[in-house]
Amino acid sequence: MGEVSKKVKKRFKNYDDFFQQETYLYKEIVEIMGFNTLINIPKTKDILQEYTKSVHTPDMTLDDFLKTIGEVKEGNIDDAIQSIFEGKLIICSNKGQYVVVDPIPKELNRSIEPPSNENVLQGSQSSFIEDLETNIGLIRKEKTSEKLCVNSYSMGKRQNKKLALLYIEGNVNKDILSEMQNQIEKNIKKELQNQQDLSNILGFSPWLTMSKFHTSELPSEAVKMLLQGRVVLFIDRLPIAFILPSLIWDMFTIENEHNYPYPLMILIRVLRVLGLLTTLIVPGLYVALVAVNPGVLRIEMALSIAQSRQGVPYPALVEVLIMLLILELILEASVRLPKSIGPTITMVGGIILGQAIVDAKLVSNLLIIILAATTIANFTIVGVQNSLSIRLYKYLIVIFASIYGVFGLLAGMLLIIAYLSSLKTFGVSYLNVNLERDVIKR
Repeated sequence: MGEVSKKVKKRFKNYDDFFQQETYLYKEIVEIMGFNTLINIPKTKDILQEYTKSVHTPDMTLDDFLKTIGEVKEGNIDDAIQSIFEGKLIICSNKGQYVVVDPIPKELNRSIEPPSNENVLQGSQSSFIEDLETNIGLIRKEKTSEKLCVNSYSMGKRQNKKLALLYIEGNVNKDILSEMQNQIEKNIKKELQNQQDLSNILGFSPWLTMSKFHTSELPSEAVKMLLQGRVVLFIDRLPIAFILPSLIWDMFTIENEHNYPYPLMILIRVLRVLGLLTTLIVPGLYVALVAVNPGVLRIEMALSIAQSRQGVPYPALVEVLIMLLILELILEASVRLPKSIGPTITMVGGIILGQAIVDAKLVSNLLIIILAATTIANFTIVGVQNSLSIRLYKYLIVIFASIYGVFGLLAGMLLIIAYLSSLKTFGVSYLNVNLERDVIKR
């Protein structure tokens, strides 16, 4: 056993999935090393023996053979250790020389499947998976262009996490791209596991209620964003694309809608805008008209609402907050429960709970209708993170409306608009809607 082999074995003495085997190459004993959880050892050895036969010449030595399969190294084992962690195979000779080889990997990735969080009615059913290289391949399959560029980074000190940055040369704003690349290179030693880590690396505040990333698991959606001059980021082992900069219009548009006739596409987007306004305004409007400005209503409507609230012991604000909290718990439970029983339990639980709470005179019938419509409208918005943010903002409007009535509702809307207009991603405003003119400055 060579010196390099001894050092590597000592380094991995606590790793039970590390293997170190002897085999013959050109009638000489060599050692192969790696993780048996990442490498298909029998297939790799077979391919190695077949390659040996294909390049064999009478005067070829083991040293010559090793040079045909990679760069021969010796002495420093840091590269060998790092390569083993990356799933590579190390071939080590008795002379202390070693070569890093790409082995036949074990199948650790799931196949490409339909998206689980973004339903597609008419369009490609492919979705991103956890393997970064596969995700890049899906993008190249959607956009076969020589201008599609990929920059790869290895992030972190304790474990190297792969990060890929994709853009189309000639479309992307060079200032945005340069600033993003500088941020990544400046923070390349920071750990990267999730979106919060990525936000930290790019210099975003961790307290933003509206994400600066537009996320998608659809290759067609990511390619559309690339063509608009945006940048797509992939983190290895995360099956989603992080798209920068994120804009408000991303809440209402999906690429596969272009497979519909133009009037239908416009109608669907108008419905999403109405869904957003319904989610934000209707709960606050109920509180404002019931608790502060009942005189705004027609007398028939005011009497109908008063009758529906007869016997309810709480003020309108408490009534709304109680029901909103119960709905949030039901929504969260529906996400966490097993898929086989989740929809049934939440539907039955919601119906029984809603009927019981009305019969107990804890809330009014009208509020149940309003909050059911609000919850449905909230999910017309594109993107899970966007719908979560809107769900948060409606509480602000409800509180303002309970204090100042209709004027408070308008003040809350203006406050939200002012906040969104203050958001900028590498100099691009969140409310920007004309990408070709304002974002892409060539």
